Amino acid sequence: MSQYQRLLLIINPALRQSKAMDHAAALAKASGASLHIGALIPSWKLLSLLEEGDREKAREEYLQDQRNWLKYQADHLRNRGLEVTAEAKWADDLQQDILDYVAEMQPDLLIKQVQREPALKRGFFTPLDWRLLRHCPIPVYLPGEGDHPLPRKVVAAVDVSNPLVQDDELNQRIIHQASSLAIQCQAELHLVYACDASALFLGDMGGGGLTLADLYSQLRKGHEKTFLDLAGRYGVPADRRHFIEGHPVAVLHAFADEQQMDVIVMGRVQSHGLDKLLGSTTEHTLYQVTCSILAV
Repeated sequence: MSQYQRLLLIINPALRQSKAMDHAAALAKASGASLHIGALIPSWKLLSLLEEGDREKAREEYLQDQRNWLKYQADHLRNRGLEVTAEAKWADDLQQDILDYVAEMQPDLLIKQVQREPALKRGFFTPLDWRLLRHCPIPVYLPGEGDHPLPRKVVAAVDVSNPLVQDDELNQRIIHQASSLAIQCQAELHLVYACDASALFLGDMGGGGLTLADLYSQLRKGHEKTFLDLAGRYGVPADRRHFIEGHPVAVLHAFADEQQMDVIVMGRVQSHGLDKLLGSTTEHTLYQVTCSILAV
């Protein structure tokens, strides 16, 4: 049985060139899941400048236009054999409205258009997509800009730098999601780990009198063995295991581009303190890669 029975797609109908609907439809078709499309329209601040009667008329006309467009899209998907429902409405608080949707519908996966924000703006305001990655209780699928709505290559990005039980469990969930997605889409499954040298040293200060070169070599070998053991447990072929040295965001960006990956499956962790302000690896990777991200 497919791991996906019910999919929820959230779109901004003003962004009609987005490929998110194509991705959602392809995944629904492959998994046999039902698809609900929620078209949430951010409130227009400029409407407040109009007289009340004109304001209400403008709101209704715009909303009806979006509903007509959405109905056309939903009918087209139904003609392709998909089970689709759709709704367009105004949204005063996008984050809360999306989380309310999730709580009400209990979908297996939230699919959402990526809302790219410039770095300067991110310095002052936490992007909506980041907030959803932190607070959404279910996996979040953020479609990329690629030309293949149905993935051909899926990579699970794991982290074996920490031996804690909860980190191993997260790696297992990442691989399970990636494996299930690959099976449903008949895609290749890859496994990648970005070995960050600076993180290794910070995690083992002192080193028992070893030189920095010896310490790094020892830590690297230990992490590589853990990674290969993890890949072996899940039957990932040798040519699809990728142990790469470097900063995780840079590694994933280059790897996804060079290997033409369609989806990176990554973990979400609760951020605290400075990490919460600066954003996690998953959050920053979202703005660096052109492929899709599935956050677990």
